[in-house]
This record gives sequence, C-alpha cells and structure tokens, in this order.
Amino acid sequence: MENKLSIYNTLTRRKELFRPLHSPNVGLYVCGPTVYGDPHLGHARPAITFDILFRYLQHLGYKVRYVRNITDVGHLEHDADEGEDKIAKKARLEQLEPMEVVQYYTLRYHKAMEALNVLPPSIEPHASGHIIEQIQLVQEILDNGFAYESQGSIYFDVEKYNRKYHYGKLSGRNLDDVLNTTRALDGQEEKHNPADFALWKKAQPEHIMRWPSPWSDGFPGWHCECTAMGRKYLGSQFDIHGGGMDLIFPHHECEIAQAVAAQGTEMVKYWMHNNLLTINGTKMGKSLGNFITLNEFFNGSHKNNKGEEMLAQPYSGMTIRFFILMAHYRGTVDFSNEALQAAEKALARLTDAYASLDRIQPSAQGGCQTDIDAIKDKCYQAMNDDLNTPIVISNLFDAAKMINQALDGKLSMSSQEIDSMRALFDTFLFEILGINRNIVAGGAGQDNAGREQAFARVVDMLLEQRAKAKANKDWATSDMIRNELTALGFEIKDTKDGATWKLNK
Repeated sequence: MENKLSIYNTLTRRKELFRPLHSPNVGLYVCGPTVYGDPHLGHARPAITFDILFRYLQHLGYKVRYVRNITDVGHLEHDADEGEDKIAKKARLEQLEPMEVVQYYTLRYHKAMEALNVLPPSIEPHASGHIIEQIQLVQEILDNGFAYESQGSIYFDVEKYNRKYHYGKLSGRNLDDVLNTTRALDGQEEKHNPADFALWKKAQPEHIMRWPSPWSDGFPGWHCECTAMGRKYLGSQFDIHGGGMDLIFPHHECEIAQAVAAQGTEMVKYWMHNNLLTINGTKMGKSLGNFITLNEFFNGSHKNNKGEEMLAQPYSGMTIRFFILMAHYRGTVDFSNEALQAAEKALARLTDAYASLDRIQPSAQGGCQTDIDAIKDKCYQAMNDDLNTPIVISNLFDAAKMINQALDGKLSMSSQEIDSMRALFDTFLFEILGINRNIVAGGAGQDNAGREQAFARVVDMLLEQRAKAKANKDWATSDMIRNELTALGFEIKDTKDGATWKLNK
C-alpha cells in the first residue's frame, strides 16, 4: 500500500507526510509513566493515542520498534531540580524499598493498559537500569562544553547552548530575554542561571536512591533518561517521539538540547503530542478531588472532597478507550458521566451492528459493494489525515446504518458484500481502533469488560421502559421496575436529563 500518512509535527507546527528514515523500519519512542501511584486518565490518553499510531503503522506494513519507558528514578516533585524524588517519597511514607513501589505500580499500570486493550511496547526500559548510559550522555555534553559541574552536580548551560542553537524551538519560546533578565546572583545557588537544568544531581545524605559517578554519588536528571534510552534502542536519529502536550516544555525541549549538545545533531524527526483532558470542564487534580484513577472508573466508585460520588456507574476499559477515540488526539477531551454513557451506547450500536451481520439474509445480487468500498476509502483517508479517529468512527456508523437497513429488508446485501462489511469492521474497529472484539454481543470468550457492558445495556433498557411507562402515566409499571432494581442493589436517581443508576457494592 502506498504510504499517504500525514502526521502533525509539533517541531514544524504543520502536518507532514510521514517518511521514515530507514523504511520499512520505524523507531517510535513515547514517554511512559512515573510509577509512584495508580494509573489515571492522564496515563490513558497518551497510551491509547500512541497505541493507535503503533497499530496503524504496523497495518501499513512497517516494522515498528516501539519503546515506552518506565520512570523509576530522578523525577522530582513538581518536575523541578530540587525536592524529593516522587518514588523515594512514596517509599518513605509507606516504609517500603523504592523498587517495591516501582514493581507494585508498574504491575498495576500494565493491568490497566490490558483493560484498555493497549498493546505492550517492543521494549519497556527502566530509567534505573540505564544509569551507565545516562552518565555517558552527561559526559559527552560536558566534553562538548554545554554543561558545568557545581558542588558535585552537573547542569546544562542553557545560555551557552542558546548562543549556538535555539533552546525553545519545540515550545516556540524565545528565551533570550528570560536568560538576560532572570540571572541569579553568583554564589546564591548551584546553577549559573535559573533556566539551567540538572543532568546529574549529587545526592543529599537522606536521599536513598543514588549511584556512583565521576562527579558524585547521585542520580540522573529526569530529562536525561529519555534521551539516553532513545539513543540506546533507536539510534542517534529516529522517526517519532511522542507524549502528552504537558511534556513539550521543559521535558521534550530539554531532550532536544541534550541530544544536540551531545552529538551535534537532532535525534527526532517527528514530535507528536496528544492534548490534555479535563473532568466536567475542570483540570484533573488531587487537590480538586476529581483525580480519578482507572481502577475507580472500572469499579464505578470515586468520591470528591465533599464525599459525593463522582461516577454514576462502572465504565469498562473499552468504553473509556472508545470515548477517547471519539475526539481527535490533538483536541481536548472532557470526561463526564453523561459523555461516557453516550460513548458506551454508541460503541454498543457499532458492536451490535457487527454481531447482526450473521442475521442478514444474503441476496443473490446485492448492490452495495460500491458504498462499502467508499466507506473503506474514507476510513483510510481519515487515518492518513493525522490519525483522525472521530471521522473513522463516523464512517463506521454509516456502515452500521447500512447493516440495519439490510436487517429491515430495505437494502440488499450479497454474501460477498456481507463479508466485505465484516472485513471493514475487523480492520478499522478491532485492528486499528483496538476495540476488543470479545465485547461483541454473543461473542465467544466474552471478557469482564464485555460482560460489564452487556450488563449495563440491560439496565439501560429497563430504565428506558420505565421512562416510557412514566410518560404514559403507567405509575404501577414505573414503580415496579424501580423497586425491583432497588431490591437487586441498584441506586436509581431521576434527574432532569433522565434516570441514572449505579450498583451499590
């Protein structure tokens, strides 16, 4: 298949035709989690976004080496160069070894990714397992004159680098004025300039995560790990580096500076970033009480700071995945119960249509192959247009409409056309969009997510019947449905937008 894939390159601020450096091989690096807490929605969006890219590149015939790291050292509080290591702090509070914390939350992250049907990467390196590579990177930058030692720590000299190159090219920042107006007084701190960032930090006596280096017993700066591990597994130049938009500055900006300072050339050809997400229109944060972990979504239980339940019901991994894919990866996503419930019903319509293909009575002649081919072409056009998954989904709804028309006898479909329609869903809904086919109604080997979704559909159907009964003033039937559901452990709430439910544990 001719490659027509265009992707938005944050570095150039435009869509570009994807041309790999060493076709058919593709190198893809994505920033993974810092494993000091349960995975949350902020982890789900980049994981799903770059899972789509991974799947589609493979579908196009590329041989992809996908590297997604685990950060288990060097990521200090507030993403700064001072403060406590996030994992070491968690270990101290829970009286555990830091690597116990890392192992526990890495396993929970993997379990959540499985529920979201995110494929595992080709390589998943840990920062703590690549200290030697990070020390080597720091030494190269020192040797090239773009770093300096200060009290046992090594800092990147942003001002010196900026004189020869452009620090800020990824984020679009012009730091010349900042560098000239925010200079700290000599001797006031370890850094020559507040904009400088740590490549290696000397460990204080209380710091329990430390390694020997030519400069001090210490630990690498957070930004070093991705540059060092990207080079190790993908080479000095590779195709795509991805992550959340919040990493553009300073993390990815620093990665570019480190690579150029060490080797004289940029390391990454295409930079891709997914947008952030909100919950009910508000930024997600622990202090706001709307910080919802993926496990809480799967269980349907989370209370805000006021003790109020935030989730009306459990949501399967496939519902969350489908909801994220209903928006373009560079667009904003706002989570709410209403939006997730709508996504759940929308996904059910597609999977129900797919399951209904077996019930269509094929006609001898058919007559809709041209329409099926047109939908297929539109799906490819959408994917080639910077992974436009919402347009793919819209086209699949057009296909589902054709299936329903065939079921109602309003459209003729031959056996070959039924097979073509099935192949369309197999390719785009299951293979590329990554929806787990086990959730299809009546499918063999249905997993827990599928059972949860089928379970939710039954409850929704009962509540729809109750709404009809209320509209007809059939209060006896309405009360009977509510009382039976209540007796089974369901909590039903009537709102101005209709009834909501949740199952009390």
